[in-house]
Amino acid sequence: MEYRSVTKIHQGNFITRYDIEYMTENGLRKDYEMISRDPGIDSFEGLRRKKTDAVVMVIHDESGERILLNREYRMATGEWVYNFPAGLIDEGEDIRTAAVRELREETGLHIDSIDDVWKESYSAVGFSNEMCAVIVGTASGEFCQSSSEMEEIEAGWFTKAQVRDLLGKEFFAARTQAYCKLWSKG
Repeated sequence: MEYRSVTKIHQGNFITRYDIEYMTENGLRKDYEMISRDPGIDSFEGLRRKKTDAVVMVIHDESGERILLNREYRMATGEWVYNFPAGLIDEGEDIRTAAVRELREETGLHIDSIDDVWKESYSAVGFSNEMCAVIVGTASGEFCQSSSEMEEIEAGWFTKAQVRDLLGKEFFAARTQAYCKLWSKG
């Protein structure tokens, strides 16, 4: 493929829509639609994110026998979807600070330990260059309703048997589904 140009199509409050023009190997001109957290992409190099946009939290209880999942109404799907707690990294925050804040905002829980921080990855490579970091840790405390008026979230602890049951009948975000499928075996 041969990159030709990138054109900003629409600037939203949180994402920007772009068209990327390129030529296929057999000489066909194509436009690829994408969204980004970056409002200023103007070159091929600009497509490559250098900033981590969001944090995803894979959280277990102290025993390691239960996993934390959010059941959240997602407007883009018109469905309740199970997902790991996650959120954007605010200006001036590092990954760990954002994880602590987001977990508290979405669930009321506090992080007891961060045991691993995975290398950044793309959230949805089919249409976005958004980068996220995954933290793995433990948390405790009492559940509270999300402090955001813009989110409808029900957080809870789930055993492996409960997760296996949910996987067979509920909608999940893909990354959460994959992790939960592997975690809940056995």
